[in-house]
Amino acid sequence: MGDLCSLSISISISTFLILLLVFPVLSTQQQPEEEDNPVINRFQTYLRFKTAHPNPNYTVPVSFLISQARSIGLHTRTLEFVPGKPVLIVTWPGSRPDLPSILFNSHLDSVPAEPDKWIHPPFSGVRTADGRIYGRGAQDDKCIGMQYLEAIRNLRELWGYKEPTRTVHLSYVPEEEIGGLDGAAKFVASKEFEELNVGFVMDEGQASPNDDFRVFYADRSPWHVTIKATGVPGHGCRMFDDSAMENLMISIELITQFRDSQFNLVKRGLAAHSQVISVNPVFFDAGILTSNGFAMNMQPSEASAGFDIRLPPTVDPELIRNRIAHEWAPASRNMTFQYQLLVALVIKTKLLSCCTEASILLLKGKELTVIMLMCSCQHVLLPGKEELVTLELKFLENYLQSLSLRFLIRTSAPTL
Repeated sequence: MGDLCSLSISISISTFLILLLVFPVLSTQQQPEEEDNPVINRFQTYLRFKTAHPNPNYTVPVSFLISQARSIGLHTRTLEFVPGKPVLIVTWPGSRPDLPSILFNSHLDSVPAEPDKWIHPPFSGVRTADGRIYGRGAQDDKCIGMQYLEAIRNLRELWGYKEPTRTVHLSYVPEEEIGGLDGAAKFVASKEFEELNVGFVMDEGQASPNDDFRVFYADRSPWHVTIKATGVPGHGCRMFDDSAMENLMISIELITQFRDSQFNLVKRGLAAHSQVISVNPVFFDAGILTSNGFAMNMQPSEASAGFDIRLPPTVDPELIRNRIAHEWAPASRNMTFQYQLLVALVIKTKLLSCCTEASILLLKGKELTVIMLMCSCQHVLLPGKEELVTLELKFLENYLQSLSLRFLIRTSAPTL
């Protein structure tokens, strides 16, 4: 889940969103808060499945989701385009299957967790007395996956909706946190996806620290960049020009200066996080290994560093590509680089970038309405902090009851 760019919308879309945002406030006042809420219990159960990389377990959470879906009369189908990496499709058939369907997407996996840095174990799903729920994936984005199901549960059991006009699909995909190549990418390229006849997609957005919903049309493009320096190895008793470590340190200094220039715009209130190019160092690899650590008297012949770079949709990718090639990792300093561009696409001559699955759906080349929307979380995931959500019980239970599903079903959805 990345930093997202806000959507500038027309009057008709504005009206649509106002309806989406007003209904939850009204509905959350209708049900009293319960001490032992089964909705929250189900959410905590989902959080306890260890789906973090590098070894996510998908089998148990998929079985759990299937049981929840079938308990409210929904159809399920599991696809495996790559062994051990299932794509779960939950379907609520509509009365007009000839119309383009509605797809609500979330992903099964989560980023790694360092248990010793957490107040509560990351897969315990602990709920504290002040209403905070701790768990890796609580915000990104198991909350959304459960809210879809709970919304349909309420629509069927409390509101009496037997079937929507359009068929509604929920997709639970793997591998989103590492690019989605073995998940959503293979799914949207399949005949099974084509058969869904998708016309409207809602995907994850960004957590909000209050009850304001933010709707997004684009995300910053993640670039995973590795720069590598080479040089002649030498003994530690002498200093040499153009050593691998020296060249890498020069590059790191230049990258840090650029990072500071971007971050200062945010700190001074001149730009939002989503409007600047973020650069974050993520690994450093150098040194000659020995049986008891590193050789402290040898200068290595190779050294490399990795960076997570995020480009706003308004930035020309060639600018950063040229900066990397000519300033941060120039061949003149025995430098090379490689990068993995996770999300970048051109649609109707406009460069867009979105969260992983939304981008893959758009790359499909189909005319889709894609909206990214995130629930309200009073505590947004912060560096070095646990991942948690603070939710009113009734808010989680009613998330989509009067939000997207209700509006889209009652009006047969916007024109697609």
